[in-house]
Amino acid sequence: MSPKDPEQQPTEAPAESLQEQQAEAVAAEQNALEPQAADTGSADQQRVAELELALSQAEQRATDAADQAVRAVAEMENVRRRAAAEVDKAHKFALEKFANELLTTVDNLERALTMTATAEQQEGLASFVEGIELTHKGLLSTLQRFGVEAVGAVGENFNPELHQAMAMQPSDEQPNNSVLAVLQKGYTLQGRLLRPAMVMVVKNS
Repeated sequence: MSPKDPEQQPTEAPAESLQEQQAEAVAAEQNALEPQAADTGSADQQRVAELELALSQAEQRATDAADQAVRAVAEMENVRRRAAAEVDKAHKFALEKFANELLTTVDNLERALTMTATAEQQEGLASFVEGIELTHKGLLSTLQRFGVEAVGAVGENFNPELHQAMAMQPSDEQPNNSVLAVLQKGYTLQGRLLRPAMVMVVKNS
């Protein structure tokens, strides 16, 4: 059969056309998939960014909450210390007014002892003076147990926080600015001044 036989030529053209159509279809499918893949990648990146932002915000909230908890604990500890200090102060100084009233009794007993010192040898006074001394010592002992201490003694340096200078006088026996005489004792309660000692102070030129 001759190559130019007209019956053979019509069968070759449809085969080539089919292959071209298949190639075009594959190309079109690839072109359609490429934008879809690009859109999927962009959506994934956006989702990751959103998750990272949410994680960062959650971490910041956790940090803020931890800071607030630390500050709350510190404030509670400060309140506890202040309350304990107030209770301790109340315990120490609850007797302040009462102790001040007792000091008048102490003063009176000491004046009685001073007045009877020169008359102790007189008949009938020895037991009386002894009773006053015992009462005086017992009262001072009771005050000491509750933190009341006497201040002001001859020879110690003048302290304006504890002493009240009633007069000044020169002295050859005591150094300058020292206590020459105690006119009335002072007292402290748990270290806090109840009343100052009234003293005479040495003032040498």
